[in-house]
Amino acid sequence: MRTIANDPVEAVLAVGLKDLWYPICPSEFVAERPVSLRRLGRKFVIWREASGKLHALEDHCPHRGAPLSMGIALGDRIACGYHGVQVRFDGVVTSVPGSPGCKLEGAKATRSFHVQEACGAIFLYNSSVDVDQPPPLQLPEELTSDEYSNFLCYTEWKGGYRYVTDNVMDPMHGTFLHKQSHSMAEGDNTATFRVRETDIGFVFEKEGQRGVNFDWTEWADTGLQWMRLAIPYPKTGGPGGNFFIIGSYTPISDNVAAVFHWRCRKLSGWQRDTWRFLYRNRLEARHWAVLEQDRVVLEMMEPDANQREMLYQHDMGIVRWRRHMRNLAKEQLAREEAATPVKAG
Repeated sequence: MRTIANDPVEAVLAVGLKDLWYPICPSEFVAERPVSLRRLGRKFVIWREASGKLHALEDHCPHRGAPLSMGIALGDRIACGYHGVQVRFDGVVTSVPGSPGCKLEGAKATRSFHVQEACGAIFLYNSSVDVDQPPPLQLPEELTSDEYSNFLCYTEWKGGYRYVTDNVMDPMHGTFLHKQSHSMAEGDNTATFRVRETDIGFVFEKEGQRGVNFDWTEWADTGLQWMRLAIPYPKTGGPGGNFFIIGSYTPISDNVAAVFHWRCRKLSGWQRDTWRFLYRNRLEARHWAVLEQDRVVLEMMEPDANQREMLYQHDMGIVRWRRHMRNLAKEQLAREEAATPVKAG
């Protein structure tokens, strides 16, 4: 997605809003060794202690700027592979082997970030400044309630993360792009839409049609921005009623997005076991085929496609979301300006 040159609001949105939680990778990406991840306009180093506890720093040694991810994890610290400088999880330098007692020792010289593991993914709090305690990670009930079972689907797409949100905020495309899908072949292709506000965001939905196709999308902000939709399932899809998808999307770079979709159903006992077996052996491949249709379209779009649009009634949700995001970016810029010390003339 190409941003408008010299637009500070677009510059903020391109790398992701600050002071929010974001999913950054599946849990299995981080094992014994430090891992470098480019996300949210930075490079992070993520590592685990022997207990499994996660830590995250900016992937930058304060000595000469070498990637800390090329070093060695020492419990709650990383020893840089270049000169052995040890940086603790909170960004404080604890040891400079080449010059013991120098002013670098004891200095908080590297940005630190809070990370939390949940639902098969690692989430990072994208704080504007270092904070001792982040706000709680608040996930939707499909990912926290024992009444639901879920699978994480992770992929990386070429194109801006906001194009992914645009796609999910567009229920009408299901009737056309996914019309060969066993679960999205029904429904009115000339539906009228409305926006319904909620306490944590809004729902964009077809009027007079529910439980037929991909009929609605919810966007929510609980300190983590996420989306929810439901797809009616035929009996051949197994027990559990509607199939829910929870989505959250994180910028890797201007032209690459980290795409997280949790696929959920509400069931328990033998029905849960039956669905999980059916999903792995039959449904998962069908779901990847549908997702692949989305990927191909979005990756084939020109980077400046969002600057050359002619939107209509089906796009009300996209317009609503984009306007809200720009307002949030303006608020962030205002906070940053207010926090910047005024230089004496």
